Amino acid sequence: MTPLHKNRSFSTGLLRGIRRKCPNCGGACAFSGYLKLTETCQKCHHELGGYRCDDAPPYFTIFIVGHIVIPGLLLLEKLFAPAMWIQLGIWLPATIILSLCLLPYVKGAVLGVQWAMHIKG
Repeated sequence: MTPLHKNRSFSTGLLRGIRRKCPNCGGACAFSGYLKLTETCQKCHHELGGYRCDDAPPYFTIFIVGHIVIPGLLLLEKLFAPAMWIQLGIWLPATIILSLCLLPYVKGAVLGVQWAMHIKG
């Protein structure tokens, strides 16, 4: 039932995925929960359950968050040299919050890239 797209653009899949939409049609939400993919798109009936995007998103999220938190931590240390408890009080919650906020969007991006590159199963 899914319309076949011969020209699946990497950027289209990535942008639709970041928005957490179906990479095939861009209309319906691809997620039924925080990180749970729907089995099929409600709008175009594209099978989303066959995409294996479970392991890569945490690694990419750690990579992104690390590139935000570590320079901030080092800059704060260099400029103000605050006590360790202040550094922990700032950067530990920042790391947790950034990770939890970015993870669903990164998972959507991985889904979109897999769709664009015809990677299933």
